[in-house]
Amino acid sequence: MAGGVDLVVIGADGGPDRAFGGSARAAHGARLLAEVLPGMCFDTGAAGCRVAVVPPDADANAMLTAVREAAQHPGRWLLVCLVGQLAADPRGRRLALVTAGSTPDNAYRRGLAWDWVVSAMVHGGHEEALLLVDAVADRDTWAALERGGGEDGAGELLSYPRVPLWGRVGRYAPGRRGRDAVLPGGEGSFSHALTAVLRGGVPGAPAAVSVPDLQPAVAALLDGGAPAPPSGGPGARLLVPPQGGRLLMRNRAAVRGALAGLSLSEELLAVLWRESAPRQPPPA
Repeated sequence: MAGGVDLVVIGADGGPDRAFGGSARAAHGARLLAEVLPGMCFDTGAAGCRVAVVPPDADANAMLTAVREAAQHPGRWLLVCLVGQLAADPRGRRLALVTAGSTPDNAYRRGLAWDWVVSAMVHGGHEEALLLVDAVADRDTWAALERGGGEDGAGELLSYPRVPLWGRVGRYAPGRRGRDAVLPGGEGSFSHALTAVLRGGVPGAPAAVSVPDLQPAVAALLDGGAPAPPSGGPGARLLVPPQGGRLLMRNRAAVRGALAGLSLSEELLAVLWRESAPRQPPPA
């Protein structure tokens, strides 16, 4: 599988502390991504995709080990999915994914550090890497992100990423104030929107679509389909990958009309997708 895809899916449940209710649907979002993404990789299909799904109650060491092991494999693409709630360090300069058993006092220290994940991906053996993020942030963490791309804020990690990012980071308030928030993995979240688009396809698009080409369809389903500016609105931040990546996804809508009512194997579908796909890969 030297030319295939390594997929690591992490949906971290922060546990029963009310402060981390934003991660309540993270495990569900991770399951959606793990079920749908492998079969949608155009060049490999499910057979060419090695998948690691980390348990939602795992600690940060287990999560990081899964990323590092996947990154060590030689391959074309490394995809890492982070689903859950983010916490900032006390100085507001670094981020971590909240893990099980955390409290407001130790959430960052116990969490999966963003820098660790990115470093493992950057130094891996793959030609390309993509970090998918479906997360929320509480008031203090959101404030750190809002400080933007300077050295004094965690927003630098999103504004000037070392690996391409794709996803959504929303604002979350614990308790009753957050009961209407879009939770990672829930309705209107990035995980939910992406898997819905991949399952349904993009009408009018070719059989093989790039990640940036999928973004408008995914964005249309975020936050329950409510219109939002490109920034994601005051309560969310959209992470849009740059043009130029070679990862292509299968577009189910491209062959659905002509093949309605037929029962086809995955092998035959793969041939049909390739027949209608662009002959040249997108430029690097």
